[in-house]
Amino acid sequence: MQFMIVKLSNQAATGPWGNAAVSFENDQATVHMVEQDGLRHVQAAARKLRNQGINHVQLQGELWDVHTQWAFSQGFTSTKGDFEVKWCGTDAEQSLLAHQFEAAQFAKDLTNDTPENLSPVKLAARAANWLQNIGGDKVSSHIIEGQGLLDNQWVGIHAVGRGSERPPALLELDYNPTGDDNAPVDIALVGKGITFDSGGYSIKPSEGMLTMKCDMGGAATVTGALGLAMKQGLNKRVKLFLCCAENLISGHAYKLGDILTYKNGVTVEVVNTDAEGRLVLADGLQAASETKAPLIIDAATLTGAAMMAVGGSYNAIFSPQAETLQLAQRCASRVSENVWPLPLDPWHKDMCPSPYADTANSRPVKGGGAGGASNAAGFLWRFVSDEANWLHMDLAAAFENNSGSLWAAGATAHGVLTIAEILND
Repeated sequence: MQFMIVKLSNQAATGPWGNAAVSFENDQATVHMVEQDGLRHVQAAARKLRNQGINHVQLQGELWDVHTQWAFSQGFTSTKGDFEVKWCGTDAEQSLLAHQFEAAQFAKDLTNDTPENLSPVKLAARAANWLQNIGGDKVSSHIIEGQGLLDNQWVGIHAVGRGSERPPALLELDYNPTGDDNAPVDIALVGKGITFDSGGYSIKPSEGMLTMKCDMGGAATVTGALGLAMKQGLNKRVKLFLCCAENLISGHAYKLGDILTYKNGVTVEVVNTDAEGRLVLADGLQAASETKAPLIIDAATLTGAAMMAVGGSYNAIFSPQAETLQLAQRCASRVSENVWPLPLDPWHKDMCPSPYADTANSRPVKGGGAGGASNAAGFLWRFVSDEANWLHMDLAAAFENNSGSLWAAGATAHGVLTIAEILND
């Protein structure tokens, strides 16, 4: 198999190439990183190479570092076809890149899988098996499904998933490298695992439903992040909760006007069955709070409002604690991912009022109304322990509906490195 050599230059292309991002000489390509936003420039150049049918590249030269190589690989990756990127640099750098790529690719493959292949229980099982293969006897897990969810008072996951013939599920996974069953839990992770979202009776239009296999991107992100951190030598006890369901229409599906009474006593009126992610995360956040972990992180493809606010190149972050936002920003910066904080104040808890319950799951207006991403975070806040620091990540950058100048169509795994860095901080 022949690999094209790709070098990196901080000089503009010369001769007939003009201002090109990539120039060629014989069987070698050179990426010219001369713009201020160098990493985006490198990623865009990799997309151009891939779009020319080049499948196998060897990065070469002293200018490549971990960040530029990672940016190149993200642009070069696609969901179809055989491809390979060979890293360069020190053994430690190549090992880090290989671990990052494996974790990100796991999250991408999981997210890109078809809804038919990936039922809620199968999502939970695949995540548990992958982490078990990495952590061995340091990992234990348990899947609660169907009626068992009601027996354990996980009413949100059960309500959202009961319309499907395939049962909803909650994965509870414990990574405990200490060997002490009584060791405290340092961090709890929660992921939204909606394997397909029709919108329920608040049904989505066809074009909005087409890519809803990606609605379990939060579950894929936190799983990939934990696996990466474990590969990097994580020595903290972490518990993982994946809230898995299919949001479908049937005679068994939950309906507008239903009222759910959660384990913590909060009552929720359903005013939009397409605001289902927050209903399942409410269970996961309560389970995470029961661990008494001092830090809880959840990730979800939760709102279109977050994407409208920050675009597709950032993940929106929320927290009641300024220091938690700063931690996320520092960690994201270290791994060259993008996060941006959006408002979250105590009054956001009351921005989805209901005349029949403590709160509604949204507002009965298109898109949930103004400030929808913050209102969703305010809803989730009701289910987080007052003793825990909490980071909510709304994954606006987790999926590309169509291929563009930076990404192929499909999952991006943007957020995996940030959460892994927080775990290892």
